[in-house]
Amino acid sequence: MTMNEGILASTTFFHRDGASYLPTTGTRGPWDPNSLHGRVVAGLLMHEVERRHLDPAFQVSRVTVDMFRVAPMRPVTVVTSVVRDGNRIRVADASLRLEDGLEVARASVVMLRRAPAPPGQVWAPPEWDAPHPDDLPAPPPPPSQFGPPMWETRAITGRLGFSEGEPPVQKRVWVRDTIDFVEDEPPSPLVRAAMMSDFANPFANAGTHGLNYVNADASLYLHRNPVGEWIGLEVAAHHASEGIAIGECVLYDLDGAFGRSTVCGVANQRRP
Repeated sequence: MTMNEGILASTTFFHRDGASYLPTTGTRGPWDPNSLHGRVVAGLLMHEVERRHLDPAFQVSRVTVDMFRVAPMRPVTVVTSVVRDGNRIRVADASLRLEDGLEVARASVVMLRRAPAPPGQVWAPPEWDAPHPDDLPAPPPPPSQFGPPMWETRAITGRLGFSEGEPPVQKRVWVRDTIDFVEDEPPSPLVRAAMMSDFANPFANAGTHGLNYVNADASLYLHRNPVGEWIGLEVAAHHASEGIAIGECVLYDLDGAFGRSTVCGVANQRRP
């Protein structure tokens, strides 16, 4: 398959070509139509670590993705390495690179061995009381010229951006991906969680004038893998000063909370 054929296909995020991944139109980012979306960068790094290094006895407990360069819509490869291969703690690194070897993003993945929970009770916040996605109205479909949607949402409170003059609220939403991650291969639970971690930026850091922070990272914390297709996000925090923002979301599935995502963003106001 040629690069042009891969770019035009939109029923999957990536096509595999040997050791390379060819991005499709579904991977385009919101800031530059010639760049990859941060969520697919995070998903691809997690995809390769899971494929090469995950032991079923271990739980991926933290995924930190650093996005320090714009990742263009070009073939990419992932290089991984094992940092620590312990009995209870394992750590793997992954690097996203262009064909010329330039590194555009990297991830550090911490995996902890599963074990029985210790005795005793620990305080926890109330369970999420969100309605089931099937009980919420679906948004109108996108115009046909944009092709099939890459994800589906069910808004609970708030939305991705705010109109001029609309007061900000704590956002709560259900999201599920609707296309394959790699051709004929739907995203695994871990890949879906990694992709959703990047959404902490537009969910937590968007305000009355839309999204004006671009995130430089996404840190995902998990105590278990998500179950089912739907992932819920609830904004837990937003703090900002001097053009630097921190946003945090709690991540849910239909069984309850399974993790958190935190991002740091730098002011990046769109030009008119």
